[in-house]
Amino acid sequence: MSKLYLYLENGDYYRGESFGHKPESPRLSELVFNTSMYGYQEIISDPSYCDQAIVMTYPLIGNYGVNQDDSESITPHLNAFITREYCDHPSNFRSRQNLSQYLETHKIIGIHQIDTRKLTKIIRTQGTLKCVISSNEMTESELSDFFSTPYETNQIEKVSIKTISHFPALGGKRIVLVDFGYKKNILESLLKRGCDVIVVPFDTSFEKIAEFNPKGIVLSNGPGDPKSIEKVLPTIRKLQESFPMFSICMGHQIFALANGADTIKMKFGHRGGNHPVHDLERDKVFITAQNHGYCVREDSLGATDLEVTQVNLNDKTIEGLKHKTLPAYSVQYHPEASPGPNDTKYLFDQFIESLSEDQYAQR
Repeated sequence: MSKLYLYLENGDYYRGESFGHKPESPRLSELVFNTSMYGYQEIISDPSYCDQAIVMTYPLIGNYGVNQDDSESITPHLNAFITREYCDHPSNFRSRQNLSQYLETHKIIGIHQIDTRKLTKIIRTQGTLKCVISSNEMTESELSDFFSTPYETNQIEKVSIKTISHFPALGGKRIVLVDFGYKKNILESLLKRGCDVIVVPFDTSFEKIAEFNPKGIVLSNGPGDPKSIEKVLPTIRKLQESFPMFSICMGHQIFALANGADTIKMKFGHRGGNHPVHDLERDKVFITAQNHGYCVREDSLGATDLEVTQVNLNDKTIEGLKHKTLPAYSVQYHPEASPGPNDTKYLFDQFIESLSEDQYAQR
């Protein structure tokens, strides 16, 4: 293995060992951390990590290899994967290749022998940072050019499907899944419940979606800033007025924006499989899987028709919303998990059951 150099915009510098893809030229990324203890294949393949470099807080990665079933997307969009120790010889009956081979196939940089505890503490203290990973040492002038470059804002356009896909189920309730960067297990959670699912690109028009005569709408997760696609908000408003709607993660934020609320960038976000959420309506606490860097501002809800249904017990940020008069609700976390706990998979059942009420039959 050869050396790789990790530079942070705060001036810190690290040297580690390369695995996976070795970059031909320096690569700029947003540096974030994930606290999950397992599920690295699902994390790497989650489209919500587009253009980011993930620091894994769990110290050993790669020990169970990579298989053909656990990816959450066909093409990962992650830039880099950073861990304390990488295992090049996995031991698991499901493994088909090691993690390094998987990363090389998808041109994702891997770097280990890095003090990931220190990196995590820096991110928690200073917030998410720009980082540059290079095969060669870089000068201050070269780094200054990279760090002065603004982040791209087209992540959702990168990851969203380009053509409409249909997953038929004879006699199943038809759901349109609007793709802002959906994870496979959201689709599978609907298919397992007998739904007939049509997946559409993020910018599909209301008129086109309505042609499919769906029973309900699901807004998916996705990467980046929800305000980067404000052009879809009029469509979301029309959809919620015509069909029951369930929104997840990025979909939750877009649902909030469409109803007049505001979103803000968090200091270091929520990424992991151990986040406690208080369901105010049930008065229960659930452990959830999360991956987001933005949240809905609570002080922006006053003039809207939205009310808070769930809150994060760590920092009191909003984790759930519902519309006061329409059958539309959302959660900030991932009820489909992958990886993470299954505490909140009941939300898919709740959504499917609500469709039988046929609240828009007159339309």
